Amino acid sequence: MSKHVCPWWLGYSLLCPVRRWIEDPEKMLAPYVKECMTVLEPGPGMGFLTLPLARLVGSAGRVVAVDIQAKMLESLGRRAAKAGLLPRIETRLVQPDSMGLGDLKGAVDFVLAFWMAHEMPSAEVFFLEAAEALKPGGMLLLAEPKGHVKPEKFEQELAAARAASLEIGERPVTRRSMAAVLRKT
Repeated sequence: MSKHVCPWWLGYSLLCPVRRWIEDPEKMLAPYVKECMTVLEPGPGMGFLTLPLARLVGSAGRVVAVDIQAKMLESLGRRAAKAGLLPRIETRLVQPDSMGLGDLKGAVDFVLAFWMAHEMPSAEVFFLEAAEALKPGGMLLLAEPKGHVKPEKFEQELAAARAASLEIGERPVTRRSMAAVLRKT
């Protein structure tokens, strides 16, 4: 990960209940995530989006949340247990230079890269690993925070995604993000 990784203690502010009014996670994710899916969420923080993902995949689905910060994953685990969703969520502590997804090759239906791709040390490596984990036709929702990530940087990330055989589809309009839906070709 880059030296600009969101510190674990800032994760608490990302759980603010007001945020749900600004961006409804279920509404944002429902067009892409269905029951029984396997979802990969790199950089889940403390689970603002992970818990809604777990609800959407249902009891037969699975969310694999990978992060380099143990404290983020510990908090996510506590929140998931309290919500009764822990059996659907697998947390993995990974190294900064790789998500360690060899066992998920071709097994993931959907990747949620929400406000985290800019923290990766290499967008190229990130998108290659995500594409390798995706099933053919699988989707990746890339969203980066407006203002924090410049449009030029977002376009560089999209170029790295294309180089990893991810085809750019729709560009959802979001209030606080630049976003694109990518599909594995």
